[in-house]
Amino acid sequence: MRFPVYGLRGRGRTGIQAIRRIRGVESREAVGTCSAAAGPDARVSEPAYYARLARIREAFPAPVSDRMHDAYFVFSILRALDLVDDMKSEVPLLGQPQALDYAAAEQAALPEEGRTAEDVARLLVGALEGMPIWGHPRTQINVVPPSSIPSIIGSLLPAIYNPNLVSDDTSYGVALKEAAVSAMTARLVGYDPARSAGVFTFGGTGTTLYGAKLGIEKAFPDAMDTGLRGGGVILASAQSHYCRLNVAGWLGLGEQNVVQVPTHLQNDIRIDRLEAAARAAIEEGRRIVGLVATMGTTDAFGIDDLDAVVDLRDRLVEEHGLDYRPHVHADAVIGWAWSVFNGYDFEENPLGFRPRTVRALAAARRRIASLHRADSIGIDFHKTGFAPYVSSLFLVRERADLGLLVRGRDEMPYLFQSGERHPGVYTLETSRSGGGVLAAYGSLLLLGRVGLQVVLGHLVEKAESLREHLEGHEPTVVLNDDGVGTVTVFRVYPDGVDTWRIKERERTDPAAREELLRHNDYNRRLFRYLYDRAMAGKGVHVSMTDCYRETDYGEPMVGLKGFILSPFIDERNVRHLVDDVLAARRAIRDGGDS
Repeated sequence: MRFPVYGLRGRGRTGIQAIRRIRGVESREAVGTCSAAAGPDARVSEPAYYARLARIREAFPAPVSDRMHDAYFVFSILRALDLVDDMKSEVPLLGQPQALDYAAAEQAALPEEGRTAEDVARLLVGALEGMPIWGHPRTQINVVPPSSIPSIIGSLLPAIYNPNLVSDDTSYGVALKEAAVSAMTARLVGYDPARSAGVFTFGGTGTTLYGAKLGIEKAFPDAMDTGLRGGGVILASAQSHYCRLNVAGWLGLGEQNVVQVPTHLQNDIRIDRLEAAARAAIEEGRRIVGLVATMGTTDAFGIDDLDAVVDLRDRLVEEHGLDYRPHVHADAVIGWAWSVFNGYDFEENPLGFRPRTVRALAAARRRIASLHRADSIGIDFHKTGFAPYVSSLFLVRERADLGLLVRGRDEMPYLFQSGERHPGVYTLETSRSGGGVLAAYGSLLLLGRVGLQVVLGHLVEKAESLREHLEGHEPTVVLNDDGVGTVTVFRVYPDGVDTWRIKERERTDPAAREELLRHNDYNRRLFRYLYDRAMAGKGVHVSMTDCYRETDYGEPMVGLKGFILSPFIDERNVRHLVDDVLAARRAIRDGGDS
């Protein structure tokens, strides 16, 4: 990949030096012109730092259009991309992984003299050495998709011009795009965009934190001013994201006030146990800050029955005469994207997905279609929206709820003297980048509803194929064999194991504890072998979970995990993963992992 810019080509510093030579002349001429205007003795009066300032100015984008300096700016970016491209190969990594020497890093000190922009760019590119390439079909670790080109541009532009979403007078059109993305997503999930509102925040944890904070203000009015008094609880499934504990701790509820409700084998919350926990909390005089419905768990894409959760909340309010309405937050940071299948004709199946894929998509859509019933929703575009980190949207059904978080203008005398909309009066953050907004906007416009259907359908189709292949081999057992998402969790067993019955026995029979623990260790060894090969560029990069779910007798089940999120994956890559797993098993059997 080589990038011509304004007719300039070059490797190394050739093109950059040419531009800098011209820019240097112009800079000196500009300085001379200003000095001459001040009189013949102006140069004598120039501060000593001025020559250095002129060089430093070259390392910033020109505030006024200047073709040569603009060319230098663009060329600098493209040269950095050129260096990144040199690290690409057939392996799913940038360059070669290096040992991470934190001791050396901690010796770093600010240099006395600065370096050139080109030198710094090379050092910045070097920081990517060893990074997985998320778009590579042999990279299948966790919920990290590749970023679309428009979403990358959407992240780049705010990095240059630095909009701050604290107010629209510091973000202008980017603030409009935050409103536009919120409205697009609201319509997608079934909210009324005339009544809903959205705020981009610092990640999926941030969306859950916002939901819990609204729940606190509803259960404990004026907590923003007077503090949290009395006992409050958050109810969530045992398979929900661990951020529920972070949120409770940081908001002052305390991690011990998170009730983790058991789940079905499909990893969705058990409504009967949720109801029992909620009634127990009310009878103990505790207030329910939030009911968190997980709409797509990280490990296995389990989807809670949101309709049942909301119905339970409404029943509790009526039966107990509660003077508040417990907040229902849908943690849909992964599952929101399946909303594009609302209205898809699965019988007609116009996109031609395989029957097993249609079944999976329809099953997921059935529960995702209830998102409009939640009081708030967490959405990560950097997961299933194919945008860069961080692009997370907190969406509320009733924008009036955000009024519970409003602070007085007199507390912020240095802000909001102009403009029409000031999210900073109710957001946790003061500084909020526009990068996540424009990244999401770019990807949504690029793909549209049908494009997202195509990509998600393809990913689910390949995940279904992976499950089929794994089920077709005796040593491999799929743990989420009824999964409907893009993730596959599986275990691998040594010779002599009855894999037809092992999953059920390990899960339910306390007498199988030692066997389970032994096989947990076996799968950890297998993962380490696969990981080391992947780091050497020789295999598929999969991940592992230390606890897919607990057994009936309280032990964790270790599982290997293939998370398919690259639109470039095809059937060949699926078979490659299975072949790698079986080869790793043979290597361990023959002592190759020592």
